[in-house]
Amino acid sequence: MNPKSLKIDGIDKIILRHLMQNARKPILSIAKEVGISGAAIHQRLKKLESTGLITGTKTVLNTELLGYKTLAFVGIFLDAASKNSAALKKLTEIPEVIESHYTTGNYAIFVKILCKDNAHLMYLLNKEIQSIKGVARTETFISLEQQINRQITI
Repeated sequence: MNPKSLKIDGIDKIILRHLMQNARKPILSIAKEVGISGAAIHQRLKKLESTGLITGTKTVLNTELLGYKTLAFVGIFLDAASKNSAALKKLTEIPEVIESHYTTGNYAIFVKILCKDNAHLMYLLNKEIQSIKGVARTETFISLEQQINRQITI
């Protein structure tokens, strides 16, 4: 869909704000606040999903409670640009790699990884990531604290 043809009104924005804050918020409580029926809310949500604006919902885990205490960003340098797709395929096989980005700048690939601790991070770097064919070297940044975590405001 062409973003210019996407039309959302004030009611759509209210619905989206509620669901972005809590995707499990009951539709009827949103309907009551907006002053329309639950069926109308469902219809609007179906429309927003069909346009591609809503791409899904998810449950967010507190990964620290699962023992993952180290979050790092790794810039990956490849020895040749042609190795990007093969390297990316191997990175998708590493469960701790939770995001991957194709970026401008020095890195061919920029990934976000979640580790139990620094020893786990070192293992992933030395044995998993740097051993991928085509990876020339990596540059790692450990996150000390996530200070902002939000979606875009609508």
